Amino acid sequence: MRDDDRMTGNDAAAAALSRYETIAEDLAPLGAHRSQMFGMPCLKDVNGKAFAGLHGAELVCRLGRDSAEHAEALALEGAHLFDPAGGRPMKDWVCVPASSSARWRRYAEAALAAPR
Repeated sequence: MRDDDRMTGNDAAAAALSRYETIAEDLAPLGAHRSQMFGMPCLKDVNGKAFAGLHGAELVCRLGRDSAEHAEALALEGAHLFDPAGGRPMKDWVCVPASSSARWRRYAEAALAAPR
């Protein structure tokens, strides 16, 4: 890979934010609205419950620990449980890395549809 082909941290964050914003716009007709949670941008459902967010360059989705989508997302390279405070991972929430951003919308839709 050539040096000019590599993304800087700022470029990666900007690309992740752009992808997240597109997903937010796409899910708005389904009742999703933008908000904040743990100091990060998040999406909430019509009842005000958060179901997805952007943490750095990762999409964080509440998929439910027993769902097929949770297992599938967690199996992605670089994916992990969301641990905003360090030491107490949130077992229903999965961080999906930017390297899998092509799947972000699928997981955001699954998170919106998941029971809360």
